[in-house]
Order: sequence, then C-alpha cells, then structure tokens
Amino acid sequence: MIEEAAKLIAHSHFLIAFTGAGISAESGIPTFRDKGGLWEKYRVEEVATPEAFKRDPQFVWEFYKMRMKTMREAKPNKAHLALAELERMGLLKAVITQNIDNLHREAGNKNVIELHGNIYRVKCTNCSYREYRENLLESGRLEELLKEDLPKCPKCGSLLRPDVVWFGEPLPQEAIQKAFKLAERADVCLVIGTSGQVFPAAYIPYIVKENGGYVIEINIKESGITPIADVFLKGRAGEVMELLLAKVKRCLKDKGC
Repeated sequence: MIEEAAKLIAHSHFLIAFTGAGISAESGIPTFRDKGGLWEKYRVEEVATPEAFKRDPQFVWEFYKMRMKTMREAKPNKAHLALAELERMGLLKAVITQNIDNLHREAGNKNVIELHGNIYRVKCTNCSYREYRENLLESGRLEELLKEDLPKCPKCGSLLRPDVVWFGEPLPQEAIQKAFKLAERADVCLVIGTSGQVFPAAYIPYIVKENGGYVIEINIKESGITPIADVFLKGRAGEVMELLLAKVKRCLKDKGC
C-alpha cells in the first residue's frame, strides 16, 4: 500500500496535504477526540465558544495560555519535516491545516492555509486591532501576554482574545475559499491525522475525489475520511511519512516506478 501511495505522489501534478491534530501528536500536542485528548479534560462549551468567552473570559484565557505554553515547547516532528521536504522538492503545492500550532511553518512549509487560525495571533473583541505571530514570537510580547490575567487591547482597552476559530464561528472566508480552490485543482490529497468530523474543513478530501483526484490517508485509526480514501496507511504520522518520503524519492530516482 505504501508503494502505491509513493507512486501516486511521485507522479502527481498538484499534490496538497490536509492535516489535523494527529500530525502534531508526536510533537507532544494533545489531540481532541482520542483517548486522553483535550475534550476528555475540558468541555467544549466552557473553553471553545464565543459564549464561553463572554461568560468567563479568564477561564478561557487560562485554557489558551496553557495551550500556548505547550505549543511553544513543541517542535516539528518527522511528519511536518517530510511535508516541508515535499514542498522543497516541488511536489507539494500547499498544506491546508486545521491546526493552530504553527508547526508547519516552523518546519519550513511556505504555502500554509490555516483554517482555524493560529495560537500566536490575538485580536481585539471590539476594534480592528490584531497582533500577528511574528510580533508575539520575536518581540517577547508573548511572555507579557502570558503573565496578564486578562490581556487588553493597547488601542481601545477592550479584551483581547485568541485569533482562533471557536465552535459556532464561521471559518475565515478567504482561507476556506482558497482551500476549496486548491482542492478542486488537486490530483492527489494527503490526509494526515484528522478525524474528518469537523466541517466545512472536512470537505477538502471530498472535493478532491469529486474532481477525479486520489486521497491518501495516514492515521492511527479509521476516520470519517477512510471510506473515500484510495490508500489508507495505518500508523503514526511521523513514522509513516518518513518511510513514505523515502519511497517517493526512490520512485523519482527510478523512473520506471
């Protein structure tokens, strides 16, 4: 099966990747729905909705500060690095991710579509003020933010909030439209570590299939995407991607594969 996946990737004309929380599990970032995941410890409606933030902004901020600290310590794993290498090779055209951990960018991917935002961005709840990851990460501003009980907007004094998509909120239109257009063009889609249960993001591989493309799924267990996958590779993302990348390189070297 992995040889078939390598052949599809090596001969692809427009390869994209669609990633979920499972790709970052080996970097030490908890998933959501698996055993030991975040939703076993926290209730969605208490930490990840606009209503929760209105009701108890300090509790929500404590949750996201915890996640910021966890993600700040995490490093890209073999799966992230393999995707970056596929992009450098000219095969991978874009990474479309549901993750907010910034690890695809840290690994070296340039064309990253973040459907659910980024943990290192904050925005004002009242005005148009935003702080972007470059400022937070490079200026030391993140440390200040983590020490504040309730981070306030330096422009109008209102509460800041993480610039991520909460349940009940629409995805950023520019990001989802770009993702859908990429999916329409793709002849191969690598789906890595997603449950396939969160829509509209989970439509990505379906769009690829509807337009005649192939879907390769890498996951530790079957997901909502598995029924439409042409190739299902069971295993940890880093281990499978390392092996898959090696086979893709071998396939390209051996023109007859």
